Amino acid sequence: CTCFSRFSHISHQTSTRNQSAKMQASIVTPAQMVSARVQTVKGNKATACVTRTISSAKAQCFKGTACVPVARKAGVAASRAASRRQVLVSANADLLACHGGDAFLSAEQKAELEKICDMIAQPGKGITACDEGPATIGSRFEAVGIENTEEARRSYRQMLFETPGAADYLSAAILDPETLYQKSSTDGRLFPEVLMSLGIAPGVKPHLKIYALPGQSGSTVMQGLDSLAVRCKEYKEAGCVFAKWRSPIVIDMAAGQPSDLTIETNMQDLARYALICQAEGLVPIVEPDVSLTGSHTLEEALAINVKIQSALFKYMNDHGVFMEGTILKSNIVNPGKGCPKSYTVEEIAAANIATHRRCFPTAMKSANYLSGGQSLSDAAARLSAINKAKTKQDPWNLSFSWSAALQMPLFQLAKGKGGEIPLEEMGKLYIEELKIASAAALGKHDWAEGEGDHVAK
Repeated sequence: CTCFSRFSHISHQTSTRNQSAKMQASIVTPAQMVSARVQTVKGNKATACVTRTISSAKAQCFKGTACVPVARKAGVAASRAASRRQVLVSANADLLACHGGDAFLSAEQKAELEKICDMIAQPGKGITACDEGPATIGSRFEAVGIENTEEARRSYRQMLFETPGAADYLSAAILDPETLYQKSSTDGRLFPEVLMSLGIAPGVKPHLKIYALPGQSGSTVMQGLDSLAVRCKEYKEAGCVFAKWRSPIVIDMAAGQPSDLTIETNMQDLARYALICQAEGLVPIVEPDVSLTGSHTLEEALAINVKIQSALFKYMNDHGVFMEGTILKSNIVNPGKGCPKSYTVEEIAAANIATHRRCFPTAMKSANYLSGGQSLSDAAARLSAINKAKTKQDPWNLSFSWSAALQMPLFQLAKGKGGEIPLEEMGKLYIEELKIASAAALGKHDWAEGEGDHVAK
């Protein structure tokens, strides 16, 4: 009995040691989890960045204790401490992996993005925005008696690009996808090639349809992120060097808009768009577009624009966007059209400078304001006043990215012409407009009394 008892005891100890050895052999440390997840997505650096971050968060939650069996011996305790240090080092490295595009951009790719940003941010030059879809520009044509055909759209936009002297005032042009594949009648080249030869960077509008967010009083978000990478690749092959995504926002104080949900949804979409663009070799222009619609005051507009842009730049950094390789296109901070309080152009300029100082990263080279329903005279007066208000504290290039402010006066020249497009006459007026815009971008445009002011409604 004694021998059998001893044999049973020895067998039990042996079995316990074998089970313990098997448990230790099957243990997967947090560091191994991170490594495995990274290997799984090795072919996609941008996805790996996200996966490593998620895995690192899980690894930190373990704190090295859940995966290491309790042991009283000093050697096992030392091993556990070493494992914990390894996990922390790995987690810290992964937390930094998404910063500044490091996870998916090489030094050469970053340099190319910065080169295009430098091209766009040339002092005294701005962007001609001619990215209206066929239906939008068609309605403008039809209002002045021009038939909306593809050839009419092509010839009109050729005038915007090739009018002699236009390249002296333009650094970039935003195109509708249709225009990418149209050719100049001058030499048969595609428009992106023509633009680059003139020193004008060609870009494209990649977003699709607008969608009303349920329960948000009509506030909207743009669609098109799911297929964006594929389309960006196509646009890059077609000759584009940048893209522009617009997120329209309306201030409605009575309805509590824009809500936190509205802001977060739109700004996170802009950040994801920027990340995808850079991964495909395009400079992203981010456009948080706060409408002039409403009766909000300038003070309310300032507070809301600061909130919107603060969220935008936070999410861009959170997503690992290379900030030096991006451009901002934003609205001029204005009171609503129906605001019952008057403001001078200088007060409006001060609000815009304040917005930039509170939000705008100095890593970004340029902000190109949209016109957003302002007349050329008001938009130019406000842009010039903003630039005059700049100090050494404000290093950015502040310029224009205008569509309606430049083009609506051109369409008026077509009235009474029997459906003909007076391209030569339009070209002459266009150059005069660009001279005004260029001077405003340098703070050298002198506006007439009352221009740029907001008059109480």
